[in-house]
Amino acid sequence: QVQLVESGGGSVQAGGSLRLSCVASTYTSNKRVGWFRQAPGKEREGVAAIYIASSTTAYADSVKGRFTISQDVAEKTAYLQMNSLKPEDTGSYFCAASWAYGGWWYAADEYEYWGQGTQVTVSS
Repeated sequence: QVQLVESGGGSVQAGGSLRLSCVASTYTSNKRVGWFRQAPGKEREGVAAIYIASSTTAYADSVKGRFTISQDVAEKTAYLQMNSLKPEDTGSYFCAASWAYGGWWYAADEYEYWGQGTQVTVSS
């Protein structure tokens, strides 16, 4: 079992920045960590993912060039740096971990472990 704890959410104005952190109880036993978000009334969507062994990253088109996912393996932590935030980035942000490489990185079903989420609110 892997426990994940997110932090770093908050309220910012459009154009601002936030950095989310996801601390895992065990890190390198997983293959991939993803960040997802969910706005009220919408489905959870994949935002970014990082493959732990290679540090290869992937992003949703909506956040490319604005968000950066990274990791500190020694600290068992994944980060999501969010710049140039827009009102449409508002939502609950979740980190998730997968022990397998397979499947689409942006598919929530491919992840076995989830954090409780942290709220991000971007005002115009």
